[in-house]
Amino acid sequence: MKFRLLVVLGCLLLNGCAPTVKPWEKGILAEPHMQLGGGDGIRKVNEHVFSSKEGSFGGGGIGGGGCGCN
Repeated sequence: MKFRLLVVLGCLLLNGCAPTVKPWEKGILAEPHMQLGGGDGIRKVNEHVFSSKEGSFGGGGIGGGGCGCN
């Protein structure tokens, strides 16, 4: 019984191993449609929801602080 449990546990652990991403495949992962944020439509909806909830808008891009030390 213990042997079967050990074999099943070993198979489950080995099943989780995934192959690594090859250097020539990394360009595909960097394409815009593969990014986590989604497309322009999703970004616009998220900005609308944020401005509705927070009562403010803007500030979604990269920018410096208000101290003028960009």
